[in-house]
Amino acid sequence: MSKLKVFTAKRIRTMDAGRPLANAVAVKDGRIVSVGTLETMKRWLEREEREIDTSFQDKVIFPGFIDPHTHLQASGVLMGMTYIGPLDQNGPNGFDEGLASRAAVIEKLRQAVEQDPDSESPVLAWGFDPALHGGQLHRDELDAILSTRPIWTMTYAPHVVVANSPMLELIGVDETTNVYGIEKYDDGRLNGQFIELGATSIALRPVIGFLADAERGAAALRAQAQTAQKVGITLTADMAFGKLGIDYELALHKKVVEDDSFPLRMLLVPLAPGLTAAHGSEAPEYLKSLMAKNTDKLAVHGVKFINDGSYPAQTLRLRYPGYLDGHEGHRGETPWDELVEAMLPYWKAGVQIHSHANGDETVEMTLDLLEQLQLAHPRFDHRFTIEHYCISTPDQARRLKALGGLASVNNMFVHYRALLHADSGFGFDRAEATARLGSLEREGVVFALHSDFSLVLTPISPLAAVWIAVNRIALDEETVLAPGERIGVDRAMRAITIDAAHVIGRDAVHGSVEVGKHADFTVLDEDPYDVDVANIRDIRVHATVLAGRTFETEN
Repeated sequence: MSKLKVFTAKRIRTMDAGRPLANAVAVKDGRIVSVGTLETMKRWLEREEREIDTSFQDKVIFPGFIDPHTHLQASGVLMGMTYIGPLDQNGPNGFDEGLASRAAVIEKLRQAVEQDPDSESPVLAWGFDPALHGGQLHRDELDAILSTRPIWTMTYAPHVVVANSPMLELIGVDETTNVYGIEKYDDGRLNGQFIELGATSIALRPVIGFLADAERGAAALRAQAQTAQKVGITLTADMAFGKLGIDYELALHKKVVEDDSFPLRMLLVPLAPGLTAAHGSEAPEYLKSLMAKNTDKLAVHGVKFINDGSYPAQTLRLRYPGYLDGHEGHRGETPWDELVEAMLPYWKAGVQIHSHANGDETVEMTLDLLEQLQLAHPRFDHRFTIEHYCISTPDQARRLKALGGLASVNNMFVHYRALLHADSGFGFDRAEATARLGSLEREGVVFALHSDFSLVLTPISPLAAVWIAVNRIALDEETVLAPGERIGVDRAMRAITIDAAHVIGRDAVHGSVEVGKHADFTVLDEDPYDVDVANIRDIRVHATVLAGRTFETEN
């Protein structure tokens, strides 16, 4: 048994509404023993060998921040490809300057070819932004760069792969291939585009060796975890577990995450189509067998369905009047009319379902799904969660509440992308109302905020998400977008702590500074409740604490 360790602070925001404030928290064996003051916990202090840690005496302690929708390992591996994205980034190959135009992207690909002109290996690139770079790439455009060596590109939000002619041959598709999302020119030729999960899974075949390299994957996971820890995160959920194979990814995460030096706890949420394809009707029981082996630091959780495309890739599904250019967006791998049948085995088995829905047409379809599931097999506290919930309507928030559903919202797009997509995708009305948190709050829906890091064109930062939720200021730093959808500081902070824990089924042990819960904390230099709301995003994360162990940040 370890000795009692007491952290003192200027203030502890517990996120326990009944006991919201404290200035001391006692920890033993990685769990919280007492919360309050040195005086209120004196009975514990009298009985236990103890240590008083005053290193946070002038700081503010919160429950460890939670990002309930990330892709740490996958995104870290993609960063090792030739980078063609619009944001400056530090990747495993060093600093990459963002590319602001389509011409710059084409030139970067041309340079990648010229760096090794005699090579026959594919040129792999990641980060393309169709909204900023003038629409999707296509086969003839890539062939104009090089038509004798394979070129493979992926959008920053990995919902679209585009290949040149040699790569199409490697992938093994031609004009006779009939798969949803493998696109064609008007003349019937393949245009090189693979859109959404069913098609991109096929396009991944020639690059699996790169993506599934264990050494590269472990290094990527460690690097991305350090990025998450620096912004105060102690718990994440990977929402695309198993894309490269459940056994491979689980072994990789066990090796890395269970190491004492790894600063995060992680949940792994399997993708349903692959799980069902591998295990058929036994998939829910197989999933439960994985969950039976969960540890406090690494756990398999729930199941995820992807039911439309991406906000930044402009492949989500919209209701009338649709996109500015008239295109419809894309559905997910499982046909919508088959989703009830696909979800029902997991639903009946008591598994929590996470349903990816970015556009308002998909949100409406997802609400229909939830209603049909409830009619077929009523459940209480099912925590069916709509993931992303980017473009929606107020009536959908009311219906989500009536059906007992939750939302995990990527509200980072409000600041970083809304004005861009108002001009190039959705029109101002829908873009302005991205991430309707105010509507969710008014209807009493429990929701979390997430980053989708780093497979979208926004950073990972819970405090930035709070700042956006409270202010809704666009990237021009002037325009306030849909002011009625702003929420207060307390509700926003709940959405990265206790409500985020609820959304991923971990509020019994995470999300608040309460007796018995894991001793995971985020330590801030200032209190978000006290600073001007305009400055919340600038608050410095001093450290995180995981199971009572302090991890300093290197800001």
